[in-house]
Amino acid sequence: MEGGLDVGGTKTAAIAVDESGHIRGRVRLATGWGGDAVVQTIIAAVRSLGPEAGIGLDAISSVGIGIPGQVDVRTGRVEHAVNLGVASLELAAAVEPALGVRVRVENDVKAAALGAYELHGGSGSVAYLNLGTGIAAGVVDGGVLSRGTRGTAGEVGHVSVDPNGPLCRCGQHGCIEAFAGGGSIEARWGRPGALPVRDVFDAADAGDPRAIELRAGLAYGVAAGVRVLVLTTDVDSVVLGGGVSALGARLLHDVRAELAASAAASPFLRSLALEERVELLPAGSPAAALGAALIGAARDPEEALAHG
Repeated sequence: MEGGLDVGGTKTAAIAVDESGHIRGRVRLATGWGGDAVVQTIIAAVRSLGPEAGIGLDAISSVGIGIPGQVDVRTGRVEHAVNLGVASLELAAAVEPALGVRVRVENDVKAAALGAYELHGGSGSVAYLNLGTGIAAGVVDGGVLSRGTRGTAGEVGHVSVDPNGPLCRCGQHGCIEAFAGGGSIEARWGRPGALPVRDVFDAADAGDPRAIELRAGLAYGVAAGVRVLVLTTDVDSVVLGGGVSALGARLLHDVRAELAASAAASPFLRSLALEERVELLPAGSPAAALGAALIGAARDPEEALAHG
């Protein structure tokens, strides 16, 4: 049995996965703030998995953790996880003694990419495009997660696609993230609300000119991300996930319409069938936790293989 965790800024989701890849139990806890509290949240979540899955804690042979920030997969160190109040944390070293099992740590988007690949059927190649506060992606080909030489493979959010576009937090103009990142849209919308991106879509439906502009920009940015991923990796599918993807069919319709519009002017783009390659991660899918479990089970911390 393998344990997998998705550590988020407010909630930590943990699952227990058996040898066949079936989820046997789930736990969800509030995430503590700061390094010590994050460690205690992870330990408590794993210890709760045993009763939830109807097994003893000793049945869990490995634990994988997907967490925001820069992750050294060899040492299990996490840096710059600002949404968790973590500047630098030797996470694996802090968790392993308490649980008594091997612990692996990976960036949450890369873990989600492996989980999305598994949920997609575990064959071929998949790019997972995470649409959250920021934009990032992960690529899995033949069950193997691509990290790149410095762990930055898939950082498509800061690819500039319009030099005259909105200013991005990275200092460039017209980055994919500046168009489609939830944080950027919220800042540019500038109106209070619990779900700013959804508010933008609703206001656009009601005819608000600013909302229409922002909604079109989001579709433009996501479509650009899809094109970048297909043109650089030629994956079979691009799966959209993350908080913004909760817009569901409304988002997918806009993105496919944007891809169709660009393809109409380019026989080359039409030949790539981009509209057919993009899809949504099913709502409620524990992609990051599942991917983390697979990473935890890997013999080598730089090896990440799906069950498929």
